[in-house]
Amino acid sequence: MSFIFRRLFGTSIVNMDAAKAKTQRLIDENAVMVFSKSYCPYCQNTKRILDGYGAKYLAYELNQENDGSEIQDALLEISGQRTVPNIFISKKHIGGNSDLEKRQSNDLEQLLKEAGAI
Repeated sequence: MSFIFRRLFGTSIVNMDAAKAKTQRLIDENAVMVFSKSYCPYCQNTKRILDGYGAKYLAYELNQENDGSEIQDALLEISGQRTVPNIFISKKHIGGNSDLEKRQSNDLEQLLKEAGAI
């Protein structure tokens, strides 16, 4: 499947491998990692929620980075989700904004504490 995806979307194998490595490194090195686009209202809401907890997180703004398209393609392969926000806590894929919102009334605070983000 990844070969077909690369052929359709034009990301070379070398670029995809580098993007996947970088994406995984960002996930591994940050307790909370948010792949975002600065103009996206759902991304803005995700950051607002995390800010409300005082959480430490890294937001990688795909639309402001030279490799944003490649990272977004890599996210599809890593998480099965290409849309933003694409959220990871303690290296675990949480999902998008609606998934984060659902966890607010459930286990979000505990997840953030366990990750060392608050």
